[in-house]
Amino acid sequence: MRIGVVVPCYRQEGFLPRTLAALERALEGRDWQGALVLSAAPAAPLPALSPRWRAVGPPAAGAAALTPGGARMLGCAACDGDWVLFVDADVEVERAWLDAAVETAAGAAEGPLAGLWGRLEEWFTGPAGERPGRSDLYGVGGEERAVDYLATLAFYRRAALLAVGGYDARLSSEEDFELGLRLRWGGRELRSLGLLAGRHWSAPRPSFAELARRWRSGLCFGQGQVLRIYAGRRGFGVLLRRQRLYLAALGLWGLGLAALAAALLSGRPGPLALWAAAPLAVLVLMAARKRSPRMGAHSLLTWTLQGIGLLAGLLRPLPRAGGAAC
Repeated sequence: MRIGVVVPCYRQEGFLPRTLAALERALEGRDWQGALVLSAAPAAPLPALSPRWRAVGPPAAGAAALTPGGARMLGCAACDGDWVLFVDADVEVERAWLDAAVETAAGAAEGPLAGLWGRLEEWFTGPAGERPGRSDLYGVGGEERAVDYLATLAFYRRAALLAVGGYDARLSSEEDFELGLRLRWGGRELRSLGLLAGRHWSAPRPSFAELARRWRSGLCFGQGQVLRIYAGRRGFGVLLRRQRLYLAALGLWGLGLAALAAALLSGRPGPLALWAAAPLAVLVLMAARKRSPRMGAHSLLTWTLQGIGLLAGLLRPLPRAGGAAC
């Protein structure tokens, strides 16, 4: 089986040596071809690439960065293979998982299976060194089972991917979940193998710096963009429920503005004082749950920022589809 390998990279050059070395080890002895897609001009020198790799991009000077889906589809078009392995540039793939995924894919030549996934460990690296985070980043569990979508690391049957149009290159985020909807509606199956599939590396999280990065990179806008695309269509309710915390945060602050207006008009602080109990209760609840007042405030700020991003994505023009058919 020939395998296509796509690594989209948006300012993640610091993790690329890990990612590429792990892929070379995991794919040793197999027939494969890789595409490293630069979604924007690199912020640091790239590691040396073996002859199996082809570098794609970055976009021309002055052009917008590629969306995650756009970068993946561009990479898919640049490499061969009946199955395509999509690996974010900050992930180390486990060979045992890849061996199992290839074996499963080879045994499902004509079936409904469209994609394979697995458990991802979360790892942090920073000035204090390396440390583990969550042992199951997406909560897929340790048993093989059907899943609704694949993210961060995904092994897709090319024909199934193309049959539904591939990743939506207009989305700044949420492209994984949205693709999963279309695949499942088409009768396709997505599965997690229940094995450790890889390690996801990042700076320590949660952090306020990470929130700023998500805003700068546009990742906060995808929730609104996907709602705009699906307005009045099948799937809108599913996507709306998925954004419930962000919508609740917008509602909370909207009520706050109404309470402020009522207090100013009446000359009495009662409405504003009554409203203030709501965010205070959220902060206390999340501080207790996170065992940290700082992280409690971080949770509310995250939902608020994502809610503002949702509104921006809903109202602003969609990014141009910058990918390619693979």
